[in-house]
Amino acid sequence: MTEQSAETTWLSQAAYDRLSKELEELSGPGRQAVAERIEAARDEGDLKENGGYHAARDEQGQLEARIRQLEVLLRNAEVGEADSDTSIVTPGKVVVVTLGKKDRRFVLGSRELAGGGEDVEVFSEKSPLGTAVNGAKVGSTVSYEAPNGRTIEVTIKSAEAF
Repeated sequence: MTEQSAETTWLSQAAYDRLSKELEELSGPGRQAVAERIEAARDEGDLKENGGYHAARDEQGQLEARIRQLEVLLRNAEVGEADSDTSIVTPGKVVVVTLGKKDRRFVLGSRELAGGGEDVEVFSEKSPLGTAVNGAKVGSTVSYEAPNGRTIEVTIKSAEAF
């Protein structure tokens, strides 16, 4: 696996394909449908008090934001299989850690991985927990600062390819 930049996000091929399809749908038929709703609402008259128009414009803003998000994510994605080295945590691995007295299982990677029907928790490698475990060896204990300021220790039990 190649070294990732701060902008790079690991995605499985299935997640990349699903997100590419979503981008294609939003950029084409999705934009067209919203434009038609805006036009229909505009034809209803006074735009200041036209709830349908304002709702359609809000929807358009959300759609355009998601399109931009997908474009950046896909442009900067590292697509492929996670490396097979089970001794170190890297993006694309299913990681089991002991957090407090409980074991926690998650995939280290983009939250977009969870949208493909996989029933697994996902932590970004840019999150506090993800940053702490990324690159750490199985069996080691690492720590990170929680949003409340507490330092939390995590022991890495395993790291398997997703």
